[in-house]
Amino acid sequence: MMQAAGMRVYEKIVRTSNAYYNRALAQAKVRNLTGAAENLRRGLRFNKQNIMARNLLGLVYFEMGETVMALREWVISKNFQPENNIAGDYLTAIQKNKSRLESINQTIKKYNQALLYCRQDSKDLAVIQLKKVLTMNPKLVRGYQLLALLYLEEGNVKLAKKALDSAYKIDAGNTLTLRYLQEVNSREQESPEKEKEKKVISYQSGNETIIRPTTSFRENSGGSTVLNIVIGLVIGALITCFLIVPGVKQSATSNAKKEVLEANDALSTKSQELKNAESKVEELEKQIADEKSNADSADGKVASYQQLLSAYASYQNGDVTAAGDALANIKEEDLDEASASLYNEVNAQVNSEYLSSLYQEAYQNYNRRNYEEAVTGFEKIMEMDEQYHDGYALYYLAQSYRKVNDVEHARTYYQKVVDLYPHTERASTASQYLNELESANPEGQ
Repeated sequence: MMQAAGMRVYEKIVRTSNAYYNRALAQAKVRNLTGAAENLRRGLRFNKQNIMARNLLGLVYFEMGETVMALREWVISKNFQPENNIAGDYLTAIQKNKSRLESINQTIKKYNQALLYCRQDSKDLAVIQLKKVLTMNPKLVRGYQLLALLYLEEGNVKLAKKALDSAYKIDAGNTLTLRYLQEVNSREQESPEKEKEKKVISYQSGNETIIRPTTSFRENSGGSTVLNIVIGLVIGALITCFLIVPGVKQSATSNAKKEVLEANDALSTKSQELKNAESKVEELEKQIADEKSNADSADGKVASYQQLLSAYASYQNGDVTAAGDALANIKEEDLDEASASLYNEVNAQVNSEYLSSLYQEAYQNYNRRNYEEAVTGFEKIMEMDEQYHDGYALYYLAQSYRKVNDVEHARTYYQKVVDLYPHTERASTASQYLNELESANPEGQ
């Protein structure tokens, strides 16, 4: 009876998760990516192993320009369902494209640098940096939003609206973009362009209204017109003789001097450009080396995430040894804050069980005379806790090294047993073996 009730609850949970997925799929088709992401996250709270929802969430993040978050969702999906999972194709496509990984890494760095410039009130530098970011990742919605804010701060409403329109085309449901657009529209309405009004004069003539411009004019007689033309010609001749001709001569001399100066400036400029080009080559070579290093770092981060999820899945399946081995391959500095928290939680739960499992396995190998395998197991324990099981792991490691004729390591660990656990039977036995080893092989010969 309880089992049937449990199945009904499980089926309801799965149906609820799928309903959120269907709603998100409809929103994604109309470019409401923010709404789709929210519904997918809700669906995954009900059923974290909803592979279709997790893969779609990764695609939504990728479309919004949040590539790191997309990779995280696909890695989780791949771990839940290793076979017949399209998330594996997505990960492979990105991992094979080294330039894409480098671009992702550089985008994150440049966006963070733009934020730093904003905090330092260097808005011009922030705008330049954001333009570079959006050239490398034209789908980064938050990049357009920050750029629009900077344009609004400068009072450039037109460019701010252009940036927000780009963000809206990517994600039509982003409430932050919509709020910024509303602000832009209100500012446009506050300062409309005023057309210049033409002043006119109107008067009534019978039943008709006559309208004419205010420009006044006078009718000239023919004689005055000819006189004005003659006076204009005389004045023009005088200007030509006394002003234009000397000015032309002086201009020619000045132009010649200017050309000489420009030639000298050009030589100096070319010399400086050559020096700048050499500096630029050195800078580019350094950037190439840095980008190669960043690509290797990105590969390492993906590997750490995969190992973390593998450890979590192994622990959930009861395979403590596999979980412990996976945790040992993780570099904690590669993880973000949320993933590091998950790592610490799983590591704390696995550690004690993992050490117990390692000790039992290594001890069984020792009893079965599989001494090399026993050495491997006890060495793993030493890496985590040198005094595990009140020093018995340390003692049996020394014994195993002696059995495989590794005298140097056997001496080291026997001596640790004597130092750490004096006045015990183990220390007494270890001391006897040390004396035997010294007699058989004095001074390491």
